[in-house]
Amino acid sequence: MRAMVLDSANTPLRLDTSRLLPVPGPRQVLIRVRACGVCRTDLHVADGELPSPKPQLVPGHEIVGMVEHIGPGAERLAVGDRVGVPWLGWTCGVCEYCRCGRENLCDSARFTGYNLDGGYAEYVVADERYCFPIPVAFADVAAAPLLCAGLIGYRTLRMAGEARRLGIYGFGAAAHIVAQMARYRGQQVFAFTKPGDAPGQAFARSLGAAWAGGSDERPPERLDAALIFAPVGALVPTALGATAKGGIVVCAGIHMSDIPAFPYRLLWQERTICSVANLTRQDGDEFLALAAEIQLRTTTTKFPLAAANEALAALREGTAEGAAVLVP
Repeated sequence: MRAMVLDSANTPLRLDTSRLLPVPGPRQVLIRVRACGVCRTDLHVADGELPSPKPQLVPGHEIVGMVEHIGPGAERLAVGDRVGVPWLGWTCGVCEYCRCGRENLCDSARFTGYNLDGGYAEYVVADERYCFPIPVAFADVAAAPLLCAGLIGYRTLRMAGEARRLGIYGFGAAAHIVAQMARYRGQQVFAFTKPGDAPGQAFARSLGAAWAGGSDERPPERLDAALIFAPVGALVPTALGATAKGGIVVCAGIHMSDIPAFPYRLLWQERTICSVANLTRQDGDEFLALAAEIQLRTTTTKFPLAAANEALAALREGTAEGAAVLVP
């Protein structure tokens, strides 16, 4: 099969046209990839900001495809099922976190496109426990961003509680999905982009944002919660300064630059900072049902598999509107 391979950090992915087809092991399935989203986490892996990926790694964890073969003991899925494969690819099931429903914090977790080969390829194997049926309402390319941008966005939005005025810092793939869910819930959305990004701000307004401006600007009203999707630690004190008393700042990325020192007065009055880590299967079931219910729309830019480096560059430079998606 063909696959895009990361040989080492900070080098372009290499197209391998003769990689052996993976064989599903116990409780695994072989999936023919029909679309794979390009996530900022892929960029962190490729740029060496997440250490020690699997050698000869195939990145990608927003996978949509068809089950073509069932491994020993696999019973949940059947050949011909269309499924999605997310970032969380395996958990032990026995640690204290797994036992209490917080499998996203599993001590031994393995991650698709990081510890496990992912979807920048024509085929991938996955643990059937961590494959989600894709609602028929979504075509393959449209569904791909739901598997991480959507799932992490959903978990991040949930952690913001009942915030009426919601700020979103970094208006990319996750934010354009979160904005739709927030509007469905009746929340006001205030979108923050890179300073001077007029197209990005127009995109946010087209999705119902009440206000859109640069991350260096103050919103017209105090926020009840701020969600940070941009991997920029300096945005944490900025967001705290924009939140009302009792507000919450949720850091959604798996990687972020260091948070600079800031005066205690920004945190005072019961403001909170927290982070989101990974996802659970319950998140997946709840979010995909909600996405179909509200007829969520994803904005995508398609790239052929061999153009994965161009897709990563577009994400790095912020030139792809919505989500970039590879189509083998």
